[in-house]
Amino acid sequence: MKVVRIYTGADNRSHFEDVEISLPHSGIGGTLSDLVRGPGVIFREVAGDYDLDFHTAPRRQFVVNLTGAVDITVGDGSRRRLGAGEILLAEDTVGEGHCSQAVAGMPRQCLFIPIDDDVVIGQTPGA
Repeated sequence: MKVVRIYTGADNRSHFEDVEISLPHSGIGGTLSDLVRGPGVIFREVAGDYDLDFHTAPRRQFVVNLTGAVDITVGDGSRRRLGAGEILLAEDTVGEGHCSQAVAGMPRQCLFIPIDDDVVIGQTPGA
């Protein structure tokens, strides 16, 4: 399962990385990943006019878009649009962070799913 990751590089700027979440376990009707430990879930809704300048993620967390879309710009200038059903792994908790902006004036609903600090998902290039 593909996840878009934002991380802080050695240059103190944020970057994108595509990460594949392994699904090694058989389950009823499909396959499952290993358990990703974390303290809970946060429900979020933002208006269609939000436009957040550079900011860091408040914690390591998955952001699961339920409705709407978001344009995210990272420090190296790259920009991606994530729509409903797409998952972001926000790990840029230090450095300059990223920008996020509403798309087409539409509100967005998403889940923040914090993950424990010792959980390893993907690897930072060059680290």
